[in-house]
Formats: sequence, structure tokens, C-alpha cells
Amino acid sequence: MDPVERAIWFVEQGFDKEISLENIAAVAGVSRFHMARAFGAATGHSVMRYVRGRRLSEAARTLAAGAPDILAVALDAGYGSHEAFTRAFRDQFGVTPEQLRAQGSLDIVNLMEPIKMDNSLVIDLEEPRFEDGKPLLITGIGVRYTCDTNQGIPAQWQRFGPHIGNIPGQIGSVSYGLCCNFDHDDSFEYIAGVEVSSFGDVPEGFSTIRVPPQKYAVFDHREHISAIGRTVSAIWSKWLPQSGYEVADAPNFERYDDRFDPQTGKGVVEIWIPLRA
Repeated sequence: MDPVERAIWFVEQGFDKEISLENIAAVAGVSRFHMARAFGAATGHSVMRYVRGRRLSEAARTLAAGAPDILAVALDAGYGSHEAFTRAFRDQFGVTPEQLRAQGSLDIVNLMEPIKMDNSLVIDLEEPRFEDGKPLLITGIGVRYTCDTNQGIPAQWQRFGPHIGNIPGQIGSVSYGLCCNFDHDDSFEYIAGVEVSSFGDVPEGFSTIRVPPQKYAVFDHREHISAIGRTVSAIWSKWLPQSGYEVADAPNFERYDDRFDPQTGKGVVEIWIPLRA
């Protein structure tokens, strides 16, 4: 059972328990950082959003069946008050608990169902090479995402494309897609950028990040860029847990050199995963 499957099992059998990213990661046998990245890559959902969605979905089923005490349902779902439960419920489903109970039907809500992993989608990876990465100064367009909202990344690259080659101090022609600045809510910043010699003349509104020297496992993604998620998922859910390596809490990134054609989406993209020394 890989870390994501362990996480799903733990969530599904523990609705009545305190569930945090830390104890999910402990049950899965990986770090908090690894758990967040692996779960998002494999499922398209952030861990805690999945936990919240599953708890509220089970609460919705109870309410639609006519539960008389909404506060009791709220407490069972891990909320300390009627008000907090109502806010979360409305954010999740667009209706209040009272409205759903009065409707007596689940037809008006979109439930978060248990994720069933399809292992047929897990691809076999080429063995990575290992690199001692140099320090990098990266600047570009940065946008904050969760695993549920990262569909905007291709459009972000469309906005950044015209800047490539026109950024003061740009070094070379390689582009980088960095996942960095991870937050406690499983959100992260994705920077579509290039390497520069300094941050002195960075265009207004651009994000910057210093990437320290770091050991990496480097994987080649050779399929169309639209399938990169399968490669990323296999790295985090399959290769890393079996490798004996531990991921470092540092930016991981895609590296686009002249082997990749941004017009067709075809070619080789390198995926650099930071490892603890």
C-alpha cells in the first residue's frame, strides 16, 4: 500500500478522530511535505480539503436523512459550534445544513465521495539520474494554487511566454516551473520563470526565489506535457517510498530546455525532486 492509499484508508476509518496532516503523514510513513505533494499529485486534491469534503459529505447524508440535531451532526464532523459548521457546509455545498435537511435529498449538493485509486494509471518510470544542483536565482510569474485549483498553470505559462528572452539579466534559455512556498493549508506558489544573474532589474509584479544548492533525483518526462501529472504521481507515490530516499523540504521543479517544444507540448521535460543528503 503506497502512502496515498494509506492516507485514504486512515481518513475513511477516522471521521470521529482528530485528523491533521501531521498524523496522516505519520500513518503513511512519510514527511508532512511528502504527504502533501504525493496526495495532490495522485488525486488532484489537497489532503485537508479531502478530509473536510469527506466529513461534510457524510454530514450531508445524515442531514438529508432527517437528523433532528444539527449541532450533534456538527460535533460528529469535527466542528465545535453550529456557526463554524454552517460556514464550512455552505462553503462546500452552497446551501446551509438547515436547507439540506428541509430538502431531504442529496440532489442539490455535490458530495465528495471516497477516492478509489486506479493503479493502472501508475506508470513505470525510467531510473533517475542524481545531480548536485547549483544555487539558482529564479524570477517569473508566480501564482498561488492548491491541488484542486492548479488547472490554471498552462494559462500561466501562456502569460509568461512573451517575457522569455526579454528579462534583464536572464541566464540561458532554460525555463523553470517551480513549486515552492508551501503553506499549512496545502497551498503552494508555482513560478513560471527563468534564471537571472540578480534580482536588481526584475520586472514589476514578478515573483523571485533563491533556490539553494541541493541534491536532486532527476526524471525525464517524455510524453506530451498534458500527461506530466502521471509522471509526477508515480514519482511521489511509487518511486520515492520505494527508493530509501527522503524528500527535502525545498522547491521541486520542472526544467524546460531545447528538447521541449512549447508550441506542440512535445519533447523531454526534466522533473527535479529535492532529496535530503
